[in-house]
Amino acid sequence: MLRDNNLYYIGGVVRDSILGIPSFDTDYCYEGNAIEFAKNQELNIVRENPDFGTVRIYDGENEIDIASTRTEIYPRKGHLPQIVKIGCSLEEDVKRRDFTVNSIAKRTTDNEIIDFTGGVKDIETKTLRVLHDKSFIDDPTRIVRGLKFSVRFGFELDGKTKELQEEYLNHINYDISYHRLKKELVETFSLNKQEALNKFVAQKIYKLLGADCEGVEINTNIEALINRNPVKNVWIIYMSIFNLENIELTRAEKKILEWAERLKQGDKPNNNTPQESILINKIWG
Repeated sequence: MLRDNNLYYIGGVVRDSILGIPSFDTDYCYEGNAIEFAKNQELNIVRENPDFGTVRIYDGENEIDIASTRTEIYPRKGHLPQIVKIGCSLEEDVKRRDFTVNSIAKRTTDNEIIDFTGGVKDIETKTLRVLHDKSFIDDPTRIVRGLKFSVRFGFELDGKTKELQEEYLNHINYDISYHRLKKELVETFSLNKQEALNKFVAQKIYKLLGADCEGVEINTNIEALINRNPVKNVWIIYMSIFNLENIELTRAEKKILEWAERLKQGDKPNNNTPQESILINKIWG
């Protein structure tokens, strides 16, 4: 196990630990230059990325990624940020992140919680709060990420964050990274929660897709449908009611969309008809 006074668990793993739930992965952050740290400690380096100050090591069992503390700016809003400084203070690093609940650090040597942004309190009150007023302008995919956390943990946007989200959705910059947007859509709707779709429509988050989806009606409980008929690529079933022309899809995903449209035009798909089962099992099973 990695231990150093300047090495911290960061983000989701700390949040999930406070919530008392298993974490999908473990993120490490080194206060300083992570690559130099790995070399000085003579760790088994698998890969390093000097531009981002990240290093991947092998500890004998697993490959582990360690990020340097860093500051960044968004010269092109909605796209990848530009690194300004590698090896900044931990406080500077956490303040570039998305929500306060993901900005908590835990020192690896003594498990001390380091919370510069009030993230622990926000976890306790199930609140999602951005760290600055231009958060969604810098990275609008954070809106979908917030939806994901809302569905996974029962968190809700605080008043100011909700205002900032609504303001951005009313003045969207469509010159954004749709590759990054797709990644967040996949993670969110792969949870297979009807609540996610309901909020996606009610909060008009669908406007990020770049399509005019006003008047969209949710006539099918997709969560129940998929629970009855387990499928691959769950996210695309949810997204099949929207215009995805800006999202780069694989050939398989395009095929699924074609069959999803045929399924929706079938007889009473909510009743799990033989036609529904055959189509799902043949194409998605």
